[in-house]
Amino acid sequence: MTAQVVAIGASWGGLRALAVVLGGLPADFAAPVVVTQHRGHAKGMLAELLDRSAVLGVREAEDKDPLRPGEVLVAPPDYHLLVDGDSVALSVDEPVAFSRPSIDVLLSSVAASHGDRAIGVVLTGANSDGAAGLRAIWERGGIAIVQDPDEAERPEMPRAALAACAGAQVRPLEAIAPELCRLAVVTR
Repeated sequence: MTAQVVAIGASWGGLRALAVVLGGLPADFAAPVVVTQHRGHAKGMLAELLDRSAVLGVREAEDKDPLRPGEVLVAPPDYHLLVDGDSVALSVDEPVAFSRPSIDVLLSSVAASHGDRAIGVVLTGANSDGAAGLRAIWERGGIAIVQDPDEAERPEMPRAALAACAGAQVRPLEAIAPELCRLAVVTR
């Protein structure tokens, strides 16, 4: 059976949102976590900033890195991050919705690779990236979670995800990590 994977996408306001979610996951979190954040940060900077608020190890993904429970891999600037079985791949394919890394690319790859063992999370952002990928996870039997748009720094991305994925759970930011912990325990 394919291992469970948590894929999280964020854009505008995402640094704070990701720090809250990742900071709420315990050291023994049962699933690997992959993250795409729209950004212009220099190499390593986002992972370093997130590593300060997380108990889990957070680092920038490298091509062919294995997925490991309790580890967070972050898409490097200007690369799409994809999950392929039990490892990740980096791509310089064209931007999707003007973004590279693209949240849709990450979530769609997790849906294709992990099906009903995928958990997708869409956080704050000012566009619709992530909506199609989250729908792909849900359509393959995975779990879709969306930050409550009413509390997101930018509500456009969570609203687009909810419009595309009627089966998504809506959670306040502070409740996402506890929900991920509950799901990882229940489904592993």
